[in-house]
Amino acid sequence: MATRDVSGPNLGDPNLDKPTLDKSGVTGLGFGLGLRPAHYQAILDGRANVESGGGGVDWFEIISENYMIAGGRPLANLMAVRARYPMIMHGVSMSIGSADPLDLDYLAGLTALAARIEPAIISDHLCWTGVAGLNMHDLLPLPLTEEALDHVCGRIDQVQDVLGRQIAMENASTYVTFGSSTIPEWEFMAALAKRTGCRLLLDVNNVFVSAFNHGFAATDYLDAIAPDSVAYMHLAGHENNETYIIDTHDHPVVDGVWELYAHAVRRFGPVATMIERDDKIPPFAELTAELRCARQVAEAAARQAQQVA
Repeated sequence: MATRDVSGPNLGDPNLDKPTLDKSGVTGLGFGLGLRPAHYQAILDGRANVESGGGGVDWFEIISENYMIAGGRPLANLMAVRARYPMIMHGVSMSIGSADPLDLDYLAGLTALAARIEPAIISDHLCWTGVAGLNMHDLLPLPLTEEALDHVCGRIDQVQDVLGRQIAMENASTYVTFGSSTIPEWEFMAALAKRTGCRLLLDVNNVFVSAFNHGFAATDYLDAIAPDSVAYMHLAGHENNETYIIDTHDHPVVDGVWELYAHAVRRFGPVATMIERDDKIPPFAELTAELRCARQVAEAAARQAQQVA
């Protein structure tokens, strides 16, 4: 996945003070959106709350690589938003599953950005993005074997040592599997969290997409994950091609994903949740309306869970 232009209009001072984020509980973050340049003006004008119709946008997730730079307009805009909202850093280039050595220069840049914006969470994907120094700009699947599990756990340990904090690993959507795989993905993800102490970024849409593509039950995936291991959740849209689904992040969330999200809330509780939109980006009011749906689904699912308990 390539990074995108984030320059936008010059809306802020890069030297704005950074408010300290209460890290006592991730679930307290509430509901967020991905930070996109098309929405900078609406956010800084205060429409992030006004246009939501109630509840507001509680936080923003950034694509880390877009801001791992020394200065300029992107950082100025980032810091203007950060002065008003908590943030999560979400990366696409850690390549935790690659056979190449970890990129220590990349990790140094990640560390510097984290020192600047004090994110609640730093996350990336369970995948590899290249080998032999070649970046494929895609999130490629791993063979799910004991050997791969040992390899990835060792690299997560190394990353957490360098960053001096936990990270969260996201389940990527997949379209092919390896014949050599011996571990279901949900068991692989659960083992990562248990062995390394990392948290999980549970992408509910990706579970839905992969379940459809590979023929497993999406609820089985969720039920295999320990509730206390989930740091936050992603929701997004996709492209259904009848015999397969592609995770495109360019459509609204579909009913099946909302239903799966309700199941996730009943299992994991009121975990921080965000909606991703990376293409065909709609007006800000449209996204905040969809975020309001997420709140309503989560509130209803939480009430159901309390009635059963």
